[in-house]
Parts: sequence; structure tokens; C-alpha cells
Amino acid sequence: MHGEYKVPGGKLVVVDFDVVDGVIRNPRVAGDFFLEPDEALADIDAALEGLPAASDAKQLSAAITAGLRPGAVMLGFSADAIAVAVRRAMTDATSWANYEWEIVHEPAVSPRLHLALDEVLATRVGEGRRKPTLRFWEWDESAVVIGSFQSVKNEVDPEGAEKYGFDVVRRISGGGAMMMERGNVVTYSLYVPSELVQGMSFADSYAFLDDWVLQGLRAIGIEATYQPLNDIASPLGKIGGAAQKRLGSGGVLHHVTMAYDLDNEKMLEVLRIGREKISDKGIASAAKRVDPLRSQTGLSRGAIIESLKQTFTDLYGATRGQIADDERAEAEALVESKFSTREWLYRVP
Repeated sequence: MHGEYKVPGGKLVVVDFDVVDGVIRNPRVAGDFFLEPDEALADIDAALEGLPAASDAKQLSAAITAGLRPGAVMLGFSADAIAVAVRRAMTDATSWANYEWEIVHEPAVSPRLHLALDEVLATRVGEGRRKPTLRFWEWDESAVVIGSFQSVKNEVDPEGAEKYGFDVVRRISGGGAMMMERGNVVTYSLYVPSELVQGMSFADSYAFLDDWVLQGLRAIGIEATYQPLNDIASPLGKIGGAAQKRLGSGGVLHHVTMAYDLDNEKMLEVLRIGREKISDKGIASAAKRVDPLRSQTGLSRGAIIESLKQTFTDLYGATRGQIADDERAEAEALVESKFSTREWLYRVP
């Protein structure tokens, strides 16, 4: 068995082992991490030896932690990371390098068509009918995009939305409401096969799929970090958030919206951000929660997107792609049958 896991913001962990009569035998942990003292590597291998192959990540991590000698220091990886690598070896897990990637960046379409394209393209990737894809969204309309399980009346102030011209739409992924003002957000979707995140918890997969964009943001001078469960942040504040949906086809939709520029007062008129949520974030004012890309870089929105596309291309060898006519037609039909209907929008009133 062979498993690999690149720790988001950290190092690569590689695990090789045999499975004999349902237990792990001859484990060998390796990688470009740092570990002190050297002898602690043998402790990790010994901790894995003889464990049931069916052990979950929590059990594996606990065994490794218990087996480490006092004072051992792990840098760039952790017991949890080793456990993920082991679980990935036990599944059909793949890596970024196993795929031919495409980047799609096309002219603006309606918010509802963006949401329908997410469902169609993620489904097709899961079915093997499309290459794994990174798609950047363009906006010429403003919208509030609420999560799949959110209540419309709890999240959106209808008077504020009408005043500033924000449509209200519902996506298929969970998470919170995002105020998408035309020209002022950077939004992208990743459509990947489920095998890419096999062996990972949902929380691990968020960080794993966002690692490339953290590298891209650092390349333009932002000290970007991942904040569990689904936030991208910097020392100056939150930049954006991610949401994810795993489809029955075997495809995974992972999309991220980052604020390029933001009118904080307008946000407070359009979104109903409750006091409990603000308090949970440990800050006094919702207007201070988001720090946009523009203020941190001084770059145009287009320049930021081009830089992010280059980072992804450099990492994974992506080529330029496009939405096929039949994909667009399927998405347009889905707009009519689902995303434009009151039944969908108000399924949680």
C-alpha cells in the first residue's frame, strides 16, 4: 500500500506498508518534513505496526501520538497528517498529478447560470465526461448567494437587497450567505473527482483543495492562511470563504468567494448578520469582518485572477478550457427547472 498527503501549508507525508491478515505490517513513513530526534521516525513506524487496517484516522493518530517518545518535535506535519496518508493508501485516492487539468474563464453569465454550471460541470467530472476543472466566475449582475440550508428571511434584508439591486439565489452547497457585488469579488469553482480527497475528512479536504490559492495569494504579497472550517484569512482579517458539495456522480464541487473590494455599510444593509455570529467570531462589528484583496495588494481584480491562474498552471500543468455547448444547454435547462423556481429558492423560507 502507498499513500501520500501534502499538508496544507506544510510538508509531504508518504506512507508505504503491507496489509497481512487485516493488519498493518512493515510500515515505512517518509517525507520532506522535519522531525527531532531522528529516532522518533522509528517510533512512528512502530506505532503503526500491527494496527487493524480498518482503523479510522482518529484511531491511527491516537496510536502515533501515544507511541512518540517524550520531547519529540514534528515540524511541517503531524500525527493527523500521517493518519490521512494511511487512510488514502487504503482507498482509491489520487493526487493532483494524476489528472489533466483545465482552467475555464469565460464572460459573465447570470448568477443562476453560474450555480447551474457548478452542478452540471461537477457532475460531469464525477462521471468522467469532463477533465477536472478550475473555473473563474465573471459577474455583471449583483447577487446574494445563500447556502443550501439557509433561511432566506434570516439571511437577507429584502429592502436592502432591492435598494442596491441584489438578486437572491440559492446554491447547492452549504455554508453562509455571500454578497456578490459585480466587479468586487473573485469567485472560482473547482470540479474534482472524489478520489482526489479520498481518505480525508470534510475539514481536511477544505484545506487540501484551498492550498493552491494560499500559495497564489502569497505570491501577490498577502500572508494568506486557512482558518477552519472554511475561511481564507490574513493578519488583517477575513478574505473569503469556501463551500463544498459532494455529488452522487462521484464529483466534488468546491467553490470559493473572496472579496476584492467591499462596502461594509452596504453589506450590513443587504445581509442580516446576527449578533450571535459576530460574537462567535470574537469581533465587535460585522463591518470589520472582511478585508478585501484590493486594499492588501493595490492590484486590479483582473491582475489578481491572472496571477492565480498562473499559480495553478505552474503547480498542476493546467491548460485553457471552455464550456461546451451541450454543457451550457444543460445548465440553462437546469436554471429553468430548478434555480429560477420559488420552490428552490424558498425551500427553507
